[in-house]
Amino acid sequence: MLKRILFGLSIASAGPALAQPAGPPLYKNAQAPTEARVQDLLGRMTREEKVGQLSTLLGWAMYQKQGNTVGTSAAYRKAVDERHIGMLWATLRADPWTQKTLKTGLNPTLAAEATNALQRYAREHTRLGIPLLLAEECPHGHMAIGTTVFPTSIGQSSTWDPALIEQMAAAIAAEARAQGAHVGYGPVLDLAREPRWSRVEETYGEDPVLTSQMGVAMVHGFQGPGPVGGPHIISTLKHFTAYGVPEGGHNGGSISTGPRELYQSFLPPFRAAVKAGARSVMTAYNSVDGVPCSANKFLLTDLLRKQWGFQGFTVSDLGSISGLVGGHRVAATPVAAAALAINAGLDTDLSGYGYDKELLAAVADGSVSAEVLDRAVGRLLRQKFEMGLFENPYVVVKNAAKQVRTPTHVQLARRVAQESVVLLKNERDLLPLRKDLETIAVIGPNADNIYNQLGDYAAPQPEDNIVTVLEGIKAKVSAATKVTYVQGCAIRDTTSADIASAVAAARGAQVAVVVVGGSSARDFKTEYQSTGAATVAAAAGGQLISDMESGEGFDRATLDLLGKQLQLVQAVVATGTPVVVVLIKGRPLNLNWLAAHVPALLDAWYPGQEGGNAVADVLFGDVNPAGRLPISVPKSVGQLPVYYNYKSPARHDYVEMDAKPLYSFGYGLSYAKFAYSDLRTDVVESAGTVQVKVSFKVKNTSARAGDEVAQLYLKDNVSSVVTPARQLKKFQRLALRAGEEKTVIFTLGPDDLMLLNPEMNWVVEPGAFTAMVGAASDDIQLKADFQVQKGLSLPAGS
Repeated sequence: MLKRILFGLSIASAGPALAQPAGPPLYKNAQAPTEARVQDLLGRMTREEKVGQLSTLLGWAMYQKQGNTVGTSAAYRKAVDERHIGMLWATLRADPWTQKTLKTGLNPTLAAEATNALQRYAREHTRLGIPLLLAEECPHGHMAIGTTVFPTSIGQSSTWDPALIEQMAAAIAAEARAQGAHVGYGPVLDLAREPRWSRVEETYGEDPVLTSQMGVAMVHGFQGPGPVGGPHIISTLKHFTAYGVPEGGHNGGSISTGPRELYQSFLPPFRAAVKAGARSVMTAYNSVDGVPCSANKFLLTDLLRKQWGFQGFTVSDLGSISGLVGGHRVAATPVAAAALAINAGLDTDLSGYGYDKELLAAVADGSVSAEVLDRAVGRLLRQKFEMGLFENPYVVVKNAAKQVRTPTHVQLARRVAQESVVLLKNERDLLPLRKDLETIAVIGPNADNIYNQLGDYAAPQPEDNIVTVLEGIKAKVSAATKVTYVQGCAIRDTTSADIASAVAAARGAQVAVVVVGGSSARDFKTEYQSTGAATVAAAAGGQLISDMESGEGFDRATLDLLGKQLQLVQAVVATGTPVVVVLIKGRPLNLNWLAAHVPALLDAWYPGQEGGNAVADVLFGDVNPAGRLPISVPKSVGQLPVYYNYKSPARHDYVEMDAKPLYSFGYGLSYAKFAYSDLRTDVVESAGTVQVKVSFKVKNTSARAGDEVAQLYLKDNVSSVVTPARQLKKFQRLALRAGEEKTVIFTLGPDDLMLLNPEMNWVVEPGAFTAMVGAASDDIQLKADFQVQKGLSLPAGS
């Protein structure tokens, strides 16, 4: 009797939410309008059930694996029964932080069984049967065992090929959805103007236009056209906003930017991706002008929703709601932090401890209204209804393995890696190499290291799934070619170097391919913070040092090659054997000595599972490289920041060196040669708009087919506010046969010509502009001035 009384009291405490008419619930009617279903379900939910929907727990603890069977864990059942959770994150993630290995983690078939079991419990053991929304890390492949691993984002943007990246994103989405995921975290739209920062590899580089195009491609590939169904997933944009320029390169640190720079540089990629239909946005750890992004009403409500019309849901980065108390110190208690965040417009909590009981307390004390709570919950439920999860939250287990790492996806990974390779130097046409060489020395810490090649946010993979540079070279040459491999040294550890053996191998070879750079390969010896970032400290004497010098948490004070890598390259070059250096890494590094003394340099970034094949394809000429740098390579950290589109006036030289980067944004060589000609501009002004057609010709003047990346930059010659010395506006990757010529036509509109005037209004000002066309930001082949006669005022959301 006592239990019945207590149950009755708990029902009464929920108020009218449970007073519903008899008959089938409207929210279960698939033919009813989505908004009606959302409101019907909200009306049936208790306060506890609503708050529970906003909690996104760490998913890898929510299944239990025994041999070849998998089911729900006690921790999961407890979370559903007591906390009414609505989401999980990284359920299928495997890496040293999660302590999931090839043995303890899930292959694609078991992954599908696990997500089905989780959904079945949520559907069959809860009062309302609300399905889960499962989010996964998907920046360069679904971060799960057995999936296709593509190049990291900095390599993706080096392709300058958004159509290819859209294909890649669609493949990632299909693999994730086949295993039960619904949300993919990505793309990362932070501008990387601080190469010391540990997460440069996750970005598309330093430029807002290139980043915007890559971000839009990812959103389209992830979500597909229309409702996010079938093989598609919701795209979560990261990290909103200005996260990629922390002071001193400290991950998650404060940033310094004014509102005009925020609008003109850091926000455009997010605006473009929102306009492309992105349904989820993740907040950044940093603050903007003293207001943390996770409690920033201007960003999350005024800008994102009222100006841009965003209709999806927002999510905190892991633990960032708690960070309002312990990190930023803008809230005195966790309850106050929960209220700050949700009132600002932050809908869901990635962690499970930022809202939960703290948000319940905030609602109870009146600091969060019932309307605000319903608003956040409604935004999440809307996605679940529109994805059809109430009708079918399950996946077909037997199909999962067939849809993951398919031959088509593997070939696509190879193509993305091929297009991402940037040829930095090719003195006396050392490259491409002949396949009939008698002897090749392959040297270096990244020549035959699987995980150093994959980058951060990559799961353990069976060795047979990954092709290293050594393996790629061996597969490319004939059986008669002798390929000798010597590691030479590690990335960071200086105790195990064997430079003498490397020198001997180089002396006995016709050419030496030296593969150096960096690593974001997590290991089980590293300690991790609650956010998943590594805990990094200066190395103590006698301590075993991992290769990892990049990836989340691994910020740098210098950009030098670490360990004895430079000494290794110098010793090999000193043998007199022709040397090709291949760089595998996640950020720009100091290449001054290499650029001056090594005949050929290739930058492959982290090229993914097919990286070895792709590098070999370029080395031996089966692929003509056309990758272009999405980020400038400095000569010294003393030059930073060194991005190409700095504000006027022009930068002057230092006492020790000039102010120019070693390699500028947009730079990259080819085995072919190209010529630009016949630049024309045509301005058409009509009521309320302006269009400028820019046309020119590009010709392949060599005897070899190749791709050229034609780039159009713009300079506003006189403006009411200071503008960039030059700004990329349009680009196109062109395939040209030997001797072929193509006409390229770009059309500039008001969005390309506008600026934020002194009154903070978007306008196109009348006056002179200079169109600059070329092969890189510092390799302008053609220039032409044009005039805009009439000014324009543009909408506030521009």
